[in-house]
Amino acid sequence: MENKTVLIVEDDEFLLQMYATKLELESFKVLEATTGLQGLKVAQKEIPDLILLDLNLPELSGFEVLAQLKREDNTKNIKVLILTNYSQKENIDKCLELGADDYLIKAHFVPSEVIKKIKDILGNK
Repeated sequence: MENKTVLIVEDDEFLLQMYATKLELESFKVLEATTGLQGLKVAQKEIPDLILLDLNLPELSGFEVLAQLKREDNTKNIKVLILTNYSQKENIDKCLELGADDYLIKAHFVPSEVIKKIKDILGNK
């Protein structure tokens, strides 16, 4: 996965650093954002290969970020993997309808499984 860029949009500093470290160890270039608005701006400027997106974010929710990304020509093809604590089916359905590539519930996946999912999504480009 050399030279693939992943943007992590996560307001939990501990989780953000943990995923950033694990992705860097796998040779990914990592971009970070701690708010929805910041995540959107970084995505529009850098056009990462994949965004690891939390839904519960300050400024803009992950839903809003996802909807905005998929509306714009330059960002609509970015792969988006939702990683959240929201386990309600309607949230999952909404994200998939908005164009997310997959939806993971934080409590159900250890980081190594999340990294594998990222690789799977990017491998199927």
